[in-house]
Amino acid sequence: MHLPHEPHHLPIEVQDPTVPEEHPRVPLKVEDWLTVIVMALLALITFTNVLVRYFTNESFAWTEEFSVFLMIVLALVAGSASVARNRQIRIEFFSDSGTPARQRALARFGALMVCALFTLMAVLSVRTVYDDFQYGETSPGIGVPQWWYTMWLPVLSIAIALRALGLFIRRGRAP
Repeated sequence: MHLPHEPHHLPIEVQDPTVPEEHPRVPLKVEDWLTVIVMALLALITFTNVLVRYFTNESFAWTEEFSVFLMIVLALVAGSASVARNRQIRIEFFSDSGTPARQRALARFGALMVCALFTLMAVLSVRTVYDDFQYGETSPGIGVPQWWYTMWLPVLSIAIALRALGLFIRRGRAP
């Protein structure tokens, strides 16, 4: 009889200390550093705007627009890191139950669906970037070309899709 705390009963995302940790080919430092940079920019922009509003009763017009853009970038970069680390949202009752083969199959299915979703998002958002570029759309706050903002959606969606594909491949290997 096996006890629940033995390594073969652990969910897939919990590493067995006897098995070396798997690493994606592209280091996660890319997403980690982008997260740090974006968070620092958000804090700096917000703090500067608060100070300016406090002392002058005016605010910078560009801060809200740029902050919204940075929050979207932050969500996509963090999403990429969570996919690469296999930490995306799941129903643990289903994903962590059953045999290790079933857990691996569900993890692979989830990674494949994430890859499909973000590939579709990338393909469809290219049209938005093209329209913004073709029609000369400008941002409402500061009037810069809108495609400066929208071009990052397909780029970061492809990054997430590639991370999901990497997870799918890594989960296909026998433990």
